[in-house]
Amino acid sequence: MKIALLSYSTRPRGGVVHTLALAEALAALGEDVTVWTLGRGGDAGFFRPVNPAVRVEIVPFPDGPPEETVGARILRSIATLRTAFDPTPYDVVHAQDCISANAAGRCVRTVHHLDHFTTPELAACHERAIVEPYAHVCVSGSVAQEMAEGWGIDAHVIPNGVAYDRFATTDPAARASCRSRLGPYVLTVGGIEPRKGSLDLLEAYALLRAERPEVRLVIAGGETLFDYRDYRASWEARAAELGVQPVVLGQVDEGELPSLVAAADAFAFPSLKEGFGLAAMEALAAGVPLVVRDLPVLREVFGPAARFGATPEELAAELGHALAVEDPARRSAGRELAARHTWEAAARGHLDFYRSLNTPV
Repeated sequence: MKIALLSYSTRPRGGVVHTLALAEALAALGEDVTVWTLGRGGDAGFFRPVNPAVRVEIVPFPDGPPEETVGARILRSIATLRTAFDPTPYDVVHAQDCISANAAGRCVRTVHHLDHFTTPELAACHERAIVEPYAHVCVSGSVAQEMAEGWGIDAHVIPNGVAYDRFATTDPAARASCRSRLGPYVLTVGGIEPRKGSLDLLEAYALLRAERPEVRLVIAGGETLFDYRDYRASWEARAAELGVQPVVLGQVDEGELPSLVAAADAFAFPSLKEGFGLAAMEALAAGVPLVVRDLPVLREVFGPAARFGATPEELAAELGHALAVEDPARRSAGRELAARHTWEAAARGHLDFYRSLNTPV
């Protein structure tokens, strides 16, 4: 089967991580897989090496003028990828986000999570990418239920995989280096942005510091297409008001990320919108205590392996419990949960789904 997987970026966001891992797992099962994406800002490759069994097509997407709006960038992204991508050689065209779905034409679409945008071009992109694909995949039952209730769409559920061994068996020296450099810390991955609940985590951290002043908050990641400068400025202003100084690492080298995760005392995942929570599942693979936002989707995915909080006060309390109380049963449950989510199983689920489609692909 010739399969095209489409993404909007080469940089390490959850959907891009998913796309590459799925492509490699499909190729390992003998399928002919090509990943198409935009190379933003001169990017000529993905954030990590890709198994050579997977073909990679990166469409140049130079930076726009300084005055380019988010809406204009969205429209230019769609047009650039649409012009470059030819669907005719493929049996399946599978888009992983709204930009690539708008560019692909007739396609299967994975809806990782649903969002509400105020930028008109982005809101229209989001809506078209839900209603126009002829088949849909969701990575959790909760998002599939949102699709059914909001659009009457019956989406097929195929959970994410996780690179379990990569996070479960990290180098002790690299972990020790992180501890030496950062001291005790709570880690979050995903950057500073509204969907990630960054302001609530900041408030929770300030409360936690009152009880555990030695613990730092470390924030990794954050490459995104969208302009969150105003939100980031609000976050920085609030941090100054609270008298806290989180460590903001930005994008972390792919080879360093597992040790940074494994060395953490706890992992915070206070997202307001999620479809699965891949970064949180990676933390469980590393045996790190996990505290997440109390959302139906995260209850579904993580169950007894995580601690849950709905407010900054609750998140702070649960982080405090995670730091203070060794919980081997919860840690074991987390490792077992992560180990069950393999990319091979995800790839087989996708192949079964592709073959089940009544409409010719």
